[in-house]
Amino acid sequence: MEKVRRASHAGSWYTDNPEKLTEELEGWLRASDLTKSADVRGVIAPHAGYSYSGRAAAYAFGNIDPTNISRIFLLGPSHHHYTPKCALSMASVYKTPIGDLPVDLEVIEELKATGKFEMMDIRVDEAEHSMEMHLPYLAKVFEGHPVKVVPILVGALNAENEAMYGQLLAKYVDDPNNFFSVSSDFCHWGARFNYMHYNKKHGAIYKSIEALDRMGMDIIETGDPDAFKQYLLEYDNTICGRHPISVFLYMLRNCSTKIKINFLRYEQSSQCKSTRDSSVSYASAAAKIDS
Repeated sequence: MEKVRRASHAGSWYTDNPEKLTEELEGWLRASDLTKSADVRGVIAPHAGYSYSGRAAAYAFGNIDPTNISRIFLLGPSHHHYTPKCALSMASVYKTPIGDLPVDLEVIEELKATGKFEMMDIRVDEAEHSMEMHLPYLAKVFEGHPVKVVPILVGALNAENEAMYGQLLAKYVDDPNNFFSVSSDFCHWGARFNYMHYNKKHGAIYKSIEALDRMGMDIIETGDPDAFKQYLLEYDNTICGRHPISVFLYMLRNCSTKIKINFLRYEQSSQCKSTRDSSVSYASAAAKIDS
């Protein structure tokens, strides 16, 4: 019996009209003007509504050469459901308005057998947008290529568990048929996010936010999960995918393939100039084999 995860955010966070969605995605991918590379083995991309972050996300997804990839691990943070662990999807197919992505049930079983994962029921799965916002892009980029997804909801992990999941998943990085889509927005700034870090030496608030985000992006590019942890402790930057990013950094540290993360695009939903303003930042990166 097929268990379907509906495209629950279609029609609100992005259009549910297949023609319009295809047109939007193709337009953004074209505009990013990136060369697809078989060396790109993963991306970090935002997950806001497409009117906010769709354009920025193209700078991640536009790098992907789908030719040899048969499996996509999807790592997204949990916004509504509290768990100190990672949780696996119980769905057998993830729907999108432009094509459905089957779940790799064998790998789900393999991960389940480690005893380290929870299972999330379909309601939790459909309430979460962090992975869903990657799906239409993935469906578009992998159109005509048989590919399966392994959705992993990354909970509020402590440092020890980030390292543990990173070690456990590292072996999958060494299989060149696997790809990793890591979901995160960057700084959520303003009173409504309870975060108003401002360093006046950078000038306007939005410039201070950018400096803070870029510091984090530079650290992620070094591939050092400990330095990233230190940065988060020091500045408490509201990067909502901090746990998926950390797990990914531990995966790259523990695998035998040398992979380097490079950020290619940075945007903000608006430019904060006063403390009444608020914004969310979006950063897109490609994780590429470092020869």
